[in-house]
Amino acid sequence: MSRKLVKKHNGNGNLLAEYESSTDCEGREGLVYARVSSIKQATEGSGLESQAKRCLNDLRSVNVPHVKTFGDSYSGGGDFMNRPAMRELLAFIDANPHRKFVVVFDDLKRFARDAEFHIKLRAAFKARGVLLRCLNFNFDESPEGRFAELIMAGNAELERHQNRRQVIQKQKARLELGYYSFSKKKGYTMTKDPAHTGKVAKINADGRILNLALEGFANGTLVRKMDVCTFLVEKGFWKKNPAKKVDVISAILEDVFYAGQIEYPAWDVTRRKGQHEGIISLATFETIQRRLSKEGIHKRIRKDVSGDFPQRGLTICENCRGHMTAAWSKGNGGKFGYYWCHNPACSLYRKSARKDDIETGFKKLLQRTRLKENVDKIIVAVFDRVWKQEIADLKGKETAIERHRDALREKIRQLAEAAIKAKSEQIRAAYEGQMEESANELDDPANRAIGEIDLSVPYRTALGKATGLLKNPSAVWETLDTGERQKLFFFIFERKLTYSLKTGYRTEDIPTAARLFEEFAVANTPSVDRTGFEPVASSLQMRRSTN
Repeated sequence: MSRKLVKKHNGNGNLLAEYESSTDCEGREGLVYARVSSIKQATEGSGLESQAKRCLNDLRSVNVPHVKTFGDSYSGGGDFMNRPAMRELLAFIDANPHRKFVVVFDDLKRFARDAEFHIKLRAAFKARGVLLRCLNFNFDESPEGRFAELIMAGNAELERHQNRRQVIQKQKARLELGYYSFSKKKGYTMTKDPAHTGKVAKINADGRILNLALEGFANGTLVRKMDVCTFLVEKGFWKKNPAKKVDVISAILEDVFYAGQIEYPAWDVTRRKGQHEGIISLATFETIQRRLSKEGIHKRIRKDVSGDFPQRGLTICENCRGHMTAAWSKGNGGKFGYYWCHNPACSLYRKSARKDDIETGFKKLLQRTRLKENVDKIIVAVFDRVWKQEIADLKGKETAIERHRDALREKIRQLAEAAIKAKSEQIRAAYEGQMEESANELDDPANRAIGEIDLSVPYRTALGKATGLLKNPSAVWETLDTGERQKLFFFIFERKLTYSLKTGYRTEDIPTAARLFEEFAVANTPSVDRTGFEPVASSLQMRRSTN
């Protein structure tokens, strides 16, 4: 049966409306589209299954055979092409250009919740010759019907924006009270507590494992993010593939929530004490941030440093913790150099220390960080382990890149087939635009494999430099210019050093990176031949836990 038009006229014979009958389903095949806003809704009684059942009943009522159901779990409005099932539905229709379809959905809100994309989606179906049926709305191509449809679509968009505003207002209010109001965090369980309103995040068994990992990264026991990931996999925090968790651990390391704080800048919620217990202390969190912030380290390197005063910008006052500046002073017998606190509010303001005292004291401190002669095997063992892990990571990334390239090639092929079968220039242009985006992504240098590389030469070079630096950083210091010395300083020390006018450098406040040198230096080096690297590392961690 051909598609028929229904025409309405007024009493004078003038045409009032011309539209397709919504009951013209003969000869068509039925497709069902259902959508919910979350995975949780998809599993509940009002979810995808109930919507699909109602739509199937509607198809049976008009004697249309059901072909396929497409279900989306996608929240909010926006471009309908962002919905996986909607893309699949349109692609299915394009792949069968000689078949006639009717698409049934439960409610106009399931179709679109954005007026602009409602209109575009309607046009996309119309260009494909698809008949639409909605259980809670009758499509009508008359001017009055189209106007009513636009009102309904606009109302759905308004309702979506209002709902979003209400949710944000409630979530923001809880954040301001110190309560976490989003999906649960790894290491915590959301639990009802009679002392609080609503649910509160409580540390669980995973949280106690995460505490060991974060503390280990802060004190240098776990050197790299990959080491943290490997540790967490070994302890059962994650099941496998530590290399794929680097981005996840990066987010955890930078999340102040794990220090018992609440913060959400996107909603102007400044940092405050949370109602939950922190897995780590705020001091440990700040130590982690210093380790992560390589850019911050470089920002601390003064651009006006000179060879005359290499410790300027690296030394802070014992009283106010402000920077100590330095300059030459002329007097009887020549020119003398001094460092002093230049904070007018400090009780030690302009009280100076001799240049030689500060610089000689630092060199002595640096000499303490040299390793004993017989720890080469430890260095090589550590370096080999890290190097092998880096190579494995590199190969893993190359494999992932090649899989991604294969997926892009397949996507381009599918889009090309869809473009050929498209019934209108507008649809064909849309597919061709997606093909161009995928082709550009395929040509992106970031998505190209590195290929075979001879890594033996950089291995030997890097190992030589690392060994020389770790065995005697003081000797390396003497060979560097002032700018390079400041970079080396922040490799050995995690923060600037406190200087006392009475006692010199406060050795009890030496950051953990430098203490690691000392622990290796006092280790029982003859045991290296017997135990290798891992037992020595374990003993160091044990000593830290008892200090």
